[in-house]
Amino acid sequence: MYNFKEIEKKWQDRWIKEKCFEADNKSTKEKYYLLVEFPYPSGSGLHVGHVRSYTALDSIARLKRMQGYNVLYPMGWDAFGLPTENYAIKNKIHPATVTKNNIAHFKKQLKSIGFSFDWSREINTTDPEYYKWTQWIFLQLFKHGLAYKKEMPINWCPSCKVGLSNEEVVGGKCERCGEVVVRRVKSQWMLKITEYADRLINDLDDLDFIERVVTQQKNWIGRSEGASINFSLRDFDEKLEVFTTRPDTIYGATYMVIAPEHPLIKNHADKIENLDEINAYKDEVAKKSDFERTELEKDKTGVEIKGIKAINPLTTKEIPIWISDYVLMTYGTGAIMAVPAHDDRDYDFAKKFGLEIIPVIEGSDVSEHANTETSTGKMINSGILNGLEVKDAIAKMIDYLEENNLGDRKVNYKLRDWLFSRQRYWGEPIPIVHCDKCGYVALPEEELPLLLPKVENYEPTDSGESPLAMMTDWVNTTCPKCGGPAKRETDTMPQWAGSSWYFLRYTDPHNDKELASKEALEYWTPVDWYNGGMEHTTLHLLYSRFWHKFLYDIGVVPTKEPYKKRTSHGMILGNNNEKMSKSRGNVVNPDDIVRDYGADTLRCYEMFIGDFEKPVPWSENGVKGCRRFLERVWNLQSIVVDGEDYSEALVSEIHKTIKKVTEDYANLKANTAIAQLMTLSNKFNSVGKITKEDFRAYLILLNPVAPHITEELWQICDLGGILSEQDWPKFDEKITIDDEIEIPVQFNGKVRYTIKIERDESENKVFEVAEKNELFAKNTESKKVIKKIYIPNKIVNIVVK
Repeated sequence: MYNFKEIEKKWQDRWIKEKCFEADNKSTKEKYYLLVEFPYPSGSGLHVGHVRSYTALDSIARLKRMQGYNVLYPMGWDAFGLPTENYAIKNKIHPATVTKNNIAHFKKQLKSIGFSFDWSREINTTDPEYYKWTQWIFLQLFKHGLAYKKEMPINWCPSCKVGLSNEEVVGGKCERCGEVVVRRVKSQWMLKITEYADRLINDLDDLDFIERVVTQQKNWIGRSEGASINFSLRDFDEKLEVFTTRPDTIYGATYMVIAPEHPLIKNHADKIENLDEINAYKDEVAKKSDFERTELEKDKTGVEIKGIKAINPLTTKEIPIWISDYVLMTYGTGAIMAVPAHDDRDYDFAKKFGLEIIPVIEGSDVSEHANTETSTGKMINSGILNGLEVKDAIAKMIDYLEENNLGDRKVNYKLRDWLFSRQRYWGEPIPIVHCDKCGYVALPEEELPLLLPKVENYEPTDSGESPLAMMTDWVNTTCPKCGGPAKRETDTMPQWAGSSWYFLRYTDPHNDKELASKEALEYWTPVDWYNGGMEHTTLHLLYSRFWHKFLYDIGVVPTKEPYKKRTSHGMILGNNNEKMSKSRGNVVNPDDIVRDYGADTLRCYEMFIGDFEKPVPWSENGVKGCRRFLERVWNLQSIVVDGEDYSEALVSEIHKTIKKVTEDYANLKANTAIAQLMTLSNKFNSVGKITKEDFRAYLILLNPVAPHITEELWQICDLGGILSEQDWPKFDEKITIDDEIEIPVQFNGKVRYTIKIERDESENKVFEVAEKNELFAKNTESKKVIKKIYIPNKIVNIVVK
């Protein structure tokens, strides 16, 4: 049994001391940039999900280095934001202390597993030398009109006491703490990510992203084409604008619904006859999250606005206007034309409140439910559209609206601007001051970084203001523009700020003149391969693509996209097939596995556990099985003999293994690569002895998933130098092709047995071998052979009757 603890510590120290994995910025080699998701250094430390992701890309990094690439595989810390601050508040430890301690713990864990990170490039979002450039990017966004402050209804987490972006609300709850989110009106900093909506969708076509990531990005941005239509208001020289993807159904619009927050109510309060009822309903809606408001399976509620009517621009009929919680001010125009005959939600609403339902698609029976199958069909009850197919009716209606100044062709997005303010302490200070004379003014760039002041009380306030608002000496300042009195912005940036550009800083982490040099960015970017969790495709991935495109537009970065390739790992579940959590008692601590079985066993098991992209349950028996495999590898040293060539009995199997393992690592199929290496080790033992060259190839192939044991065996067997610096073995395609192959024999299309033949054997010889098999007689007994078919090297098919 090998002493894994001593061996692993020995090699971890040596790799760091000898700087084995530091990338060379001046290299003339072809580069390869691998990136794993920026981790929060949480109090709970590293978990097995992290290990799965990091080991997968570590395997690629080790492979690429031995293939001759200049590899950048860095690590850093996303240490600002709610995860760290919430932990600090819970444990009554200052966030700065929490950050320092957690990073030390995380880093110790990562090093104990032997990840080949380039630690010379380590970064930390809470380092002023880092967040100086986060603040600089914000100022560029502000100067280009993409950062603005606005009073608006936001998602508010009562537990975290902070505003949340739409992307941070999952199922109506705070993504961080699980508390039900409510609506609150606050003045917030926003970023105009919507300006980039089309590019964020269209540029996905040029990237090597897995399909589910592409789909999730497109669905979240939610591009839809249609028309904006202006509905006149009776007795008012004013229009109520709606957006619809189905302008052809306008003849079926029998009422309108606006969001309770729509300005129409405030602007015409004196004309509303039931204002008290309206305001009471608004108060009730304010207690609900967007998720609760838009749930399909909920009771429909609403109030008719009495005293104000709309006019359908095609039928010229007066129709009522209602307010209801299922219409959001943050989507479209905050108003809809309701077509109850062809929309389930509108139908339920109309049925409840006794509103008219008019079908406009032929064959619609709306006596019991709406007809929503309306992508095809002919128009009815639709004036100028009657008899037209849906597709033609849509085109004609948009033309009609534009010709008669009733509306315009329009593209709409589900994506909303990014809520960027956080009413918390632990974040990057926003480098803006407010002056009563000059408004919002940017801090001069030479004054960056604007340091986060030290405070004793960092807990969120009940008023919803940031704790920084209490620090009057820090808040009160002078206006950079006029020199008059001004106040600093007291909201801080979200944790997504620092993580939206960290991959750029890795290329030149110690630069104090710019976020990274032009030379470094041109050499290293874009990232060749980035792996991250699916839960962040609408958070970090979307945000970082937006920031990168902006930086490209202003000439800071050389590429329009940050990442060439994006993959995502499947979750590791508990042994009961449920998500790991302390409450379920099924959490696996990687430290325990390293202590009891070794880092190589943990790495090997995490890669062998199953398909990388799919969720898999943890198995203690599986861990033990990988440990036994490594013990067998350790014992192979006893059968190694001198020899600089592959053993004749093993040459074909070794070339096949080199081919399979190389391809499998590169395609995140390490599970099948390890299975092949297990097969080859069995073959070694069956042969009885192996040459040093056999063992060299084997150890290099196993090294990406089990680097410590392979390095030690390399030294013990005196194979020359250190393994990490070796060239990756090459295979000869001709040798991987067996001279003898096995092919199936079918009778009337059903496989009955297989035969072994020489590759490219003559057709006559193949049929001769097939017919010698005893099962041939059984399958042709009392039958006539009608036809014999042979597809070379693949299959024999006998047609009998």
